[in-house]
Amino acid sequence: MLQSIKQLYGEKLGALDGEIGRVRDFYFDDQKWAVRYVVADTGAWLTSRQVLLSPRALGGLYQDGKVMLANLTRKQIEDSPPIEWHKPVSRQFEEEYHRYYGWPDYWQGDGLWGVNEFPILTVPPKSLPGAPAVASQRQHEPAEDHLRSTQAVTGYHLQASDGITGHVCDFMMDDQNWAIGQLVVRIGHRFTGQEVLIPTNKVSRISYEDSTVFVSLTKEAVGQGSARNPSPFVAAK
Repeated sequence: MLQSIKQLYGEKLGALDGEIGRVRDFYFDDQKWAVRYVVADTGAWLTSRQVLLSPRALGGLYQDGKVMLANLTRKQIEDSPPIEWHKPVSRQFEEEYHRYYGWPDYWQGDGLWGVNEFPILTVPPKSLPGAPAVASQRQHEPAEDHLRSTQAVTGYHLQASDGITGHVCDFMMDDQNWAIGQLVVRIGHRFTGQEVLIPTNKVSRISYEDSTVFVSLTKEAVGQGSARNPSPFVAAK
């Protein structure tokens, strides 16, 4: 089922032995259109760093009622490779992160999640979760700029082939494989306009410098897109 990402902001996050915090953001891969990390707002627990949770730890959404439950302990999360708020997520960090948890790399293979289409582990981990990270021996390439914040891209202009025709206001994500299948775009007046769904396979590129999403559709075609139906999910605050 497709799930509104906007409605997940602020939802509770739990570990095996207690709460982690709440959902602050999602980082998505703008090449394969999949959410790669949930960004946790940990409140007073870990104030000096941001905490990223891979869907490999979360599986499907809402494993425990309305809480996104990670199959990790708070200690494992606390000891994971740190990343600071003001720094981008580099491939070097991702390699260290996946090595720490013993998870296969999602960027190795043709599937959405490497060799698989779902973030479910089908092979034993390469190391025990919580084991110390080992420094990579190979030369790292420069940081790859392919992970983007859904919070940041919300509000971007939508550029059709014949002009600007609205702005991005939400993302619709599959709650099993974490793939973003549609953008929710508001056309017309910013507050009273209509929300329509645009398949992500119609996105030709994203300009982060111009805060614009380009689609291979005309303004008329965008306007004829499917109207968004209200999500059945009701947030539990």
